[in-house]
Amino acid sequence: MPIPAQHHAPPPRWTQLPVWLGVAACLAGLAAFRMWSEVAAGRVAENLALMALAALLAWPLRRWRGMSWASALAVVWLGLLAWMGGVLPVVAVAALALAAIVLGRLVVREGPVPYALLTGLALVAGVLGWLLPLPVHQPWTYGSLGVLAVVLGRRGLARDLRTMQTGWREQVAAAPLAAALAVSLAGLASTGSWLPTLQHDDLAFHLGLPWQLQLEGRYALDPTHQAWALAAWAGDVLQAVPQVLVRAESRGALNLLWLLAGGAALWRLSTLLGMVPGLRWATLAAWASLPLVGALMGGMQTETAASAVTVALAALALEPSGAGRPGRRLVAGALLFGLLAGLKPLHAVAALPLLAWAAWRHRRSSGWRALPLGAAAALLAGGSSYAYAWIIAGNPLLPLFNSHFGSPFYPDADFEDPRWHAGFDLRLPWDMSFHTSRYLEAWDGGTGFVLVALAGAWLVALALPRTRALAICGALAVALPLAGMQYARYAHPGMVLLLPALVLALQSALAPRAAVGLVAALCALHLAFLPNAHWLPHVGGAKRALASLGRDAPLFERYAPERGLVQAMRERGEPRAPVLLLDPDQPWYAELGTLGRSTSRYDLPWSRRHAEAEADPSGAAWATAWREEGIGHLLVRPRTVSAAQRAGLERAGATLEASFDGAQWWRLPAGTAP
Repeated sequence: MPIPAQHHAPPPRWTQLPVWLGVAACLAGLAAFRMWSEVAAGRVAENLALMALAALLAWPLRRWRGMSWASALAVVWLGLLAWMGGVLPVVAVAALALAAIVLGRLVVREGPVPYALLTGLALVAGVLGWLLPLPVHQPWTYGSLGVLAVVLGRRGLARDLRTMQTGWREQVAAAPLAAALAVSLAGLASTGSWLPTLQHDDLAFHLGLPWQLQLEGRYALDPTHQAWALAAWAGDVLQAVPQVLVRAESRGALNLLWLLAGGAALWRLSTLLGMVPGLRWATLAAWASLPLVGALMGGMQTETAASAVTVALAALALEPSGAGRPGRRLVAGALLFGLLAGLKPLHAVAALPLLAWAAWRHRRSSGWRALPLGAAAALLAGGSSYAYAWIIAGNPLLPLFNSHFGSPFYPDADFEDPRWHAGFDLRLPWDMSFHTSRYLEAWDGGTGFVLVALAGAWLVALALPRTRALAICGALAVALPLAGMQYARYAHPGMVLLLPALVLALQSALAPRAAVGLVAALCALHLAFLPNAHWLPHVGGAKRALASLGRDAPLFERYAPERGLVQAMRERGEPRAPVLLLDPDQPWYAELGTLGRSTSRYDLPWSRRHAEAEADPSGAAWATAWREEGIGHLLVRPRTVSAAQRAGLERAGATLEASFDGAQWWRLPAGTAP
């Protein structure tokens, strides 16, 4: 049952002062650091043009079908994703979502659909994670189980879909303009999902698990040539499900599902806090306008999923004690926490304050009898990668903290990047906002300005009993991941968690129009800095995707030529022997699965052989290494190939098979394993 919005007396004047001081601090920072010089005006114009195009396409639905602007825009943005990313991936992800809702209803019998969806996804990721080494990951197994789940749960599913449809119409009608703005900004953020997978970490290791399941029906659990092979994998497991079903990468469609789940969870949390409808939509708009939201849509990093799950966990903690069965709620919360651990250890660490808050709020609940079942559920959802890594490699966090665990699959040193140790202190929110390039591979302003502009609102939230706990948990969710490494992306889920408390503080401190106007101004500011969060939006990735009419090849040729060469290999029935990428700075070998090799630090044996072979200018060491390891193909960057490698190619009798704008595919004559 929806909780009515709370209407308060005129806000005390003292609450307005900290709010406007935070705004003043943000304006001072923008002026002091001449932040307007960081704005990519061309990219901003393109984003505005995309929003205008979506509105133009939505107008006929509004005019002749009688849809609200929010509904018409939602249809247009979804249609654009299906066109750019492919219809089959969208259908496969929709099927995954339906099956997850049915599974989630086994735990969450009542309550909002986002709880059922996310607990269902936790169950899917958990079960498949434990089954990864078994040869059961086939389209017919996934498809038949999904169909069975939907058929058996069709009545409850139909009821949930009707409830969602009715709720959508009612909430849009309550604040149509704010709803249209939120949908438009979320749609703009979704343009990152139009692009094929091009980000470094995805090409280096995230793609490995989905492609192995697609190509081989099982996961090798072998960290020999991929140091991250046993790292927390729940996000990649869920990426694999639609990819296995339709035999095509489905990253964009799944990221949109995480985006929708995050928006629904934020809505529920804002409702529980007693926010008026207009400001609930404003909260969603502020979230969708965060530059990192759109940037993360273009890759396989876990922060988009973690944001949705973290906010849902907070909402579950805030649910009234008498709502539903306490034992089921505890198990649902355990599954969500397990999913966070399965996505990345840091996400679970950031959620620990939420668990403590939930335990305190429901300390008198009878649900504590379900604690053993909850612990088992958390282990099921998030424990598989840690267990396999401990058993196989001797390090449950491989390659992290290997100076302590001493796994033979990675050097006895901690995996770290010295770039992200700028210092952890009270200046960090300010510095991350205005000097973002010190804390992320981005341009200044790329994390947005919430932590500064709404710093005063956080003080108000801290003073309000209704938001105090959430303000503390949100601040800790920002701070804890940054304590060891000051890498701004890790703080993103915490920033999203903070938003409802901050906006409710504005509702409590300001007149309604002033609160809405302040959030709208923040959204406009973020719109100017959207391209600064990542190189893909900074080069106009959405525009280039539109120009290529959804085809991957032009983007591969421009930004990841190795992907184009691997595609060419598959068209010729290759590879049937290992493929070695010679450039250690471009370890884009994940999609090759068990046949991929790299001279980067992710592949310890070849990293060592690289150092040894480069010491021999004759090329004989390289030729011997390729022959001994059964390498059948080489992918090289002509601009970075060394003299020793060139000599090795000649000695080995390699033949050039294909070139793809700055990268080459060479075939070795002895292309079978010894």
